[in-house]
Amino acid sequence: MNQQPLLNLIDDLTGDLTDPSLLWQVGAIVVSVLLGFGLTRLLKKRFGRQDDGHGAMLRFGVESFGRVMAPLAVVGLLALARVVLAKYHFHVNMLRLALPIFGSLAVIRFTFYLLRRVFARQGQVSATMLAFEKVFQLLVWLAFVLYITGVWVDVFDYLDSTILPIGKYKVSIADILQATVSVVVLLMLALWAGAALEEQLMKVQGMHSNLRVVVARTARAVLILVAVLMSLSLVGIDLTVLSVFGGALGVGLGLGLQKIASNYVSGFVILLDRSLTIGDMITVDKYSGRVTQINTRYTVLQGLDGVESIVPNEMLVSGAVQNSSLSSSMLWISTKVSVAYDTDVDTVLKLLEDAALTVDRVLKEDKLPSAQLLSFGADGLDLQVGFWINDPQNGRGGVTSDVNRAIWRALKENNISVPFPQREMRILGPVPEQFSAPESTTVPKKSSVTTGNPSADHV
Repeated sequence: MNQQPLLNLIDDLTGDLTDPSLLWQVGAIVVSVLLGFGLTRLLKKRFGRQDDGHGAMLRFGVESFGRVMAPLAVVGLLALARVVLAKYHFHVNMLRLALPIFGSLAVIRFTFYLLRRVFARQGQVSATMLAFEKVFQLLVWLAFVLYITGVWVDVFDYLDSTILPIGKYKVSIADILQATVSVVVLLMLALWAGAALEEQLMKVQGMHSNLRVVVARTARAVLILVAVLMSLSLVGIDLTVLSVFGGALGVGLGLGLQKIASNYVSGFVILLDRSLTIGDMITVDKYSGRVTQINTRYTVLQGLDGVESIVPNEMLVSGAVQNSSLSSSMLWISTKVSVAYDTDVDTVLKLLEDAALTVDRVLKEDKLPSAQLLSFGADGLDLQVGFWINDPQNGRGGVTSDVNRAIWRALKENNISVPFPQREMRILGPVPEQFSAPESTTVPKKSSVTTGNPSADHV
């Protein structure tokens, strides 16, 4: 192991202790740190709260890139200070040590920023991601130590000289690591750019929500494709091999991936024809609920009981779908009630309409509740009251229950009886001994047990 670079660095730093340039180096480091973090804080305070359209993109960049801007600014200022001091023949050994320190910090924060922007956009960081961040942070500081001590050159030479036979080719470990890093970095940048573009498109009010989703998904797919092609070119893989992969993909689609391809195509069809949008209340087959997500392969429906159903997009394209809020969110609901035959029909119909109007969710303008006499039932007059709501996403059961309770209160307050079925069974002929009541038993007046034909029952 060659320790000469580390010894030279220690000797240079020790020599700077007695040199007047030490104060200049310390001052440059302090000023760079203060200016870097102060400038970042000033930008976040200046542009972080702007809501106007002109500063939206700048505000987005400042808020999202805030933690990375500070170490990057410090690195830039340190590099500038190193050039200026070296021009006037000052020693810059301490700046040579400070640059990789803040550079490592910038790499760590930038990587964490990309990971959380892509995989933790909702703010929930998984334990796996936290563990990966700790491992990556350890690897970066280990690389910094290897660089300072001068061991990095020996390690790279060893990796570059170690050849691994892969088929008819021979590749060094260094080439494999460089290819892996380039592929991962480009893919992460593509995913980050796609996520940032999607967030900005979702804030555009003048564009339909489905069109925004289509543009965001298409842009992300194009960015990933470009990143993959660039990665393959950097690695040295001939792009003509993709023709073989395309043929294999076509065979796979023809043999067993028809459903998957159909669901993906159906997802774009749904988004483009705008038959469904996020927030619609729909019913398809036996699934019903509010549309919460429209992905390229499936759509998520959240029922009123909180259960989420994952419905393949092909079902929404090829089957019948009931959409309660396609062109209008207003929904008509009805409930039925029976009253006695001696009730004033006109009065009770007005009571039903007024009772429905007392419920908050019932519309009270344009479309008022209406009551009708449906039929002459066996036990009373069958009435129906219908009303409109404009929030079907909140369900029907609650508002129907509220209307029924209001109707019940109105009927009780006006002494209107709600009949219930009553039946009398008469059996013609003498009562059999096994059915005769004991002497101490009193038979209720509303029912008598006799013999005869059951068809003689009457109301």
